[in-house]
Amino acid sequence: MDFVKIMPCLDMKNGKVVKGVHFVDLKEAGDPVQNAAFYQKEGADELAMLDIAATIENRKTRLDWVKQVSSVISIPLTVGGGINSLEDIQLVLDAGANKISMNSAAVHNPGLIKEATDRFGSESITIAIDARRNAALASGFELVVSGGTKPTGKDAVEWAKVCEGLGAGVILPTSMDGDGTLAGYDLEFTRAISDAVNVPVVASGGAGTLEHFYEGVTKGGAQILLAASVFHYRTLSIKQVKTYLFEKGLKVTFH
Repeated sequence: MDFVKIMPCLDMKNGKVVKGVHFVDLKEAGDPVQNAAFYQKEGADELAMLDIAATIENRKTRLDWVKQVSSVISIPLTVGGGINSLEDIQLVLDAGANKISMNSAAVHNPGLIKEATDRFGSESITIAIDARRNAALASGFELVVSGGTKPTGKDAVEWAKVCEGLGAGVILPTSMDGDGTLAGYDLEFTRAISDAVNVPVVASGGAGTLEHFYEGVTKGGAQILLAASVFHYRTLSIKQVKTYLFEKGLKVTFH
């Protein structure tokens, strides 16, 4: 059993951290720089920052946000949103990110995954996979893009295998059905992905209780546990989550 990592996520819009439910009804949840520094101090293993409006607004990730956040932390930072080319990736890494996350761009141009991993290394490239339930597909999960607004007709689990084959170092699946609900990760979806690939999988979307984090590992097969609302609104602390997982027999790192 590998060490389990805790990864708070800063969903960004208009320079503020926001949080919604099912990708909509966004509410402000604080300042990104203050939150980033707070989470590192609390013991976060990694941090994600997703510019959630970039693709829909047809623009690039705001590099100034990346610079500001990366300047106050030393833990790995994964940045996503509006990254469409090798040049975009270079700019985001130069601004202080350690890893980038791609979603829509990878779906539209799968070759970009291989080009990116060849140039920057697999460990720098995370592929985010947003999906929703659709019984017409073999796995029961359909890949959606553009912040969950466009269904693709592709099987999300098959797509995860393709991404791994092209060199992606981490897969970050999010179920639209669970996002922001605090009802728990979509364990069926997370497990379908983690069973299909050999690279680390991030459980994302819906964590609301300590038990949910534990289930993300034991039932979902994830090695990295991403959460937003419970941390932003201080419902749970990172230390509480790690202590709970440790007491349940999982390996965690206390910083």
